[in-house]
Amino acid sequence: MKMALYFAFLFFRKAFTHCKLLLKTVKSQVNMCGIVGYIGSKEATTIILDGLRKLEYRGYDSAGIAILGDELVHRKAAGKIIELENKIVQNAINGTSGIGHTRWATHGQPNEINAHPHFSKNGRFALVHNGIIENYSAIKMQLQKKGHSFVSETDTEVLVRLIEEIHWNDGVKNFQEAVQMALKQVEGAYGIAIISADIPDQLIVAKKGSPLLVGIGKDGMFIGSDASPIIEHTNKVIYLEDGEMAVLTAHSYAVKTIDNTLRTKQVHELALDIAEIEKNGFEHFMLKEIYQQPQSIEDSLRGRLLPSLNKIQLGGIADYLPQIAKAKRLIITSCGTSWHAALVAEYLIESMARIPVEVEYASEFRYRNPIINDDDVIIAISQSGETADTLAAVKMAKEQGALTIGICNVVGSTIARETHAGMYTHAGPEIGVASTKAFTTQITLLTLLAVELANQRQTISAQQFSDYLHEIAKLPGLAQQSLDSSKDVLKEVAYLFTYAPNFLYMGRGLNFPIALEGALKLKEISYIHAEGYPSAEMKHGPIALIDQHMPIVVLATTSHINEKTVSNIEEVKARKGRIITIASESNHEIDNLSEYVIRIPDCVDILSPILTVIPLQLLAYYIAVNRGCEVDQPRNLAKSVTVE
Repeated sequence: MKMALYFAFLFFRKAFTHCKLLLKTVKSQVNMCGIVGYIGSKEATTIILDGLRKLEYRGYDSAGIAILGDELVHRKAAGKIIELENKIVQNAINGTSGIGHTRWATHGQPNEINAHPHFSKNGRFALVHNGIIENYSAIKMQLQKKGHSFVSETDTEVLVRLIEEIHWNDGVKNFQEAVQMALKQVEGAYGIAIISADIPDQLIVAKKGSPLLVGIGKDGMFIGSDASPIIEHTNKVIYLEDGEMAVLTAHSYAVKTIDNTLRTKQVHELALDIAEIEKNGFEHFMLKEIYQQPQSIEDSLRGRLLPSLNKIQLGGIADYLPQIAKAKRLIITSCGTSWHAALVAEYLIESMARIPVEVEYASEFRYRNPIINDDDVIIAISQSGETADTLAAVKMAKEQGALTIGICNVVGSTIARETHAGMYTHAGPEIGVASTKAFTTQITLLTLLAVELANQRQTISAQQFSDYLHEIAKLPGLAQQSLDSSKDVLKEVAYLFTYAPNFLYMGRGLNFPIALEGALKLKEISYIHAEGYPSAEMKHGPIALIDQHMPIVVLATTSHINEKTVSNIEEVKARKGRIITIASESNHEIDNLSEYVIRIPDCVDILSPILTVIPLQLLAYYIAVNRGCEVDQPRNLAKSVTVE
């Protein structure tokens, strides 16, 4: 009776306050904004608005657009892009060139005043900006002494006014030169696009630390923070490098450095289909991407896993494999979900290949003056290939003489270009902010790497190597079984625990990182407080939290330590915890101890992390949907963390 009243109370309290809770946000100090631009012969407003919609997955809290027709005009709005569209419907703007932006607040509140684009004082040019100008405060003080006043709280407006000061007051009449001089003065990261009423046939873009692509189309030139707003119009792109700017016209482009040195750029063809960034009948991108995992895992294995030839072929790093195999130490650096993939790799590589592995948060690694030797190998993992902290760690490692290897999903991304060698996960576009298929394909590649290193170092027998190849070949089918067998019971579990205020996740060995990842997924998209722990650590503190209201998710798939896991479950049950167990099909020791059991297919231990995480992704998804959360665009989060 008490339990029923408890959950009834939680339900009505949460239902009553849910809408208000969703509006209470504390904005993070990261900027994963989106940039779209066009110059050509078509109507720019429609192209830019459509591009901004395709960038919604990156996360944002305001949006704006500037269009150059007979004059330079703009519309801005706080909130979703629909608010911006409504303003344009009420007061249309037309022209054949323009820039658009989705902003994630860093400097200043997420309101219309702080939304991009930002304008020069005379209103003659507009600028949109991704990144953070770190020395904006000092520049702002200098400009204020020269009589400038500021409308917004943003660092971006400071950059606009700096360009204006150089162009008009310092007598630099060439606008491109004024932009170059301003960029030499700023510190930090930027991806910018500028449109000016005084040079209506040009659109200027520049990049440092924040990704920017130029699309070469038949009816004009396009720009985007990534390929998603471009691919509908053209598959031909150039990638700007740090310190480069491009001057675009309707039918041409010229790339130069901010020191005015001309650059010749390679034109790349995007292997991306517009259908890949649509929902295809799924309610959310995240659900689509969860269900894509059997295929994405197969794509990741294709051409690499060759059991009929008794071979693993890692073409992207083939020339460096002997050096990696002889390394005294591997350092894997990453952030967020990719850090959890790195932890799995640590278990796999150390246990099979017997190479010492250190896993580092990239955001900490780059600042703690780490010891990096020239015989170390640094492996950087990033879904987007643009994660600023991970990229900085790569550059630092290269400067100290270490070999750098990249593992990322986005072809042509900065980390892919900056590392000595690397491998693409081939997960395909991942639109949902909370990573799913990118994570499982990262682990898939890292598993191949661990097995191949063990083979090269002869720390496993030839028969073991062959057996592993054939087991890994089953992985796509096993992932499909994990999806099919768990979804119905997970919906029931999600319904019961939708309004639970806390969750705990427990795992041992390879499944400890998966406990962390499961807790992270729940936090990210449902806003429920959740923590992951090594199972044995529960008695060293967290066990104090357990009572009859606390749901505990236990991962019980690793065969050689199952007895220990059962003991941990019994400790929780003795304290009346609500036990939800993810277990292998053949593990029935936990049946009478668990309130719910979610089954995954039996497999060799090294594959269990991939199969175990799939039901945890679904559990987080179903709970978030029940709570009415924005699954694909969770509050305060963004897909690609391109600044610190």
